[in-house]
Amino acid sequence: MLFTAHEIKETVDMFLRHKLDIRAITLGVSLLDCAAATGEATRERIREKLLRVAGPLVTVGEAIETEYGVPIINKRVSVTPIALVAASARERDMSPYARLLDGVATELGVDFVGGFSALVQKGCAEADRRLIESIPEALSTTERVCGSINLASTKCGINMDAVRQMGAIIKEAARRTASRDGIACAKLVVFCNAPEDNPFMAGAFHGPGEAESALNVGVSGPGVVKAALESLRGAGFDEVAEAIKKTAFKITRMGQLVGSEAARRLGVPFGILDLSLAPTPAVGDSVARILEELGLSTAGAHGSTAALALQFLSDGFRERFDRRR
Repeated sequence: MLFTAHEIKETVDMFLRHKLDIRAITLGVSLLDCAAATGEATRERIREKLLRVAGPLVTVGEAIETEYGVPIINKRVSVTPIALVAASARERDMSPYARLLDGVATELGVDFVGGFSALVQKGCAEADRRLIESIPEALSTTERVCGSINLASTKCGINMDAVRQMGAIIKEAARRTASRDGIACAKLVVFCNAPEDNPFMAGAFHGPGEAESALNVGVSGPGVVKAALESLRGAGFDEVAEAIKKTAFKITRMGQLVGSEAARRLGVPFGILDLSLAPTPAVGDSVARILEELGLSTAGAHGSTAALALQFLSDGFRERFDRRR
């Protein structure tokens, strides 16, 4: 028998009781070949390419949900940082790119599109400055577009000029959407060491070191990890670490199955699988509850950093799969 009754029940419990789901399948698309001499031409190329490459994404995701019974909460697209793509057009206001992406996201039926971004950890090019200045307008006039700025890295240090500028930009973005709970800021991430293949919004973008396209998967599993730890109260450090590792393995196999199948149907490489412990609106579905299950009186108390390290260092909550397999 392929699966035991216990394994089947355990899997059903993960979905129904412990809030396990595929948080997102994110199709990364390179737009480097869309750059043109004018903004109008660049945006038209972007629109054509995204509709062509990402057109089947939502249909594929919904088909996999039905066939495998696995909830896929969000279908998303990430693109090359727009500051790189739009540089050749030399437009001062880059918000039209955000509105173009917002319109395409609506046509595709995806939940979010990420990549209204710039990489300025070592310094700002002119296009980077123009994009940063356009962020308040871009994110306050769109619904599905997310932006990000990487302004520091371990290798290069911190771009303090960009830090100062982003402080003013965030404040202005909040002011423009004050009547909507500052939603423009919720769609903006300021990074240090930004990953170029992140499937999670608002920080997703398709880095310049990535392939032409790739399918990345994000799995949400804080409830499952907490449930596994509830049966180990009073256990030793090694036993707890092993339980976290085994639970992460079980969760990521499901994500690998969905990601591999989605990538096959879309005809793109399977990129990475990322296990998220970020909270959801469900009560108790939070990394804070896991920390408390590990023995903390409350999240943020003494020992929080050590408890968090235990989760993330126990054989990796982030997995990459060799495409040659």
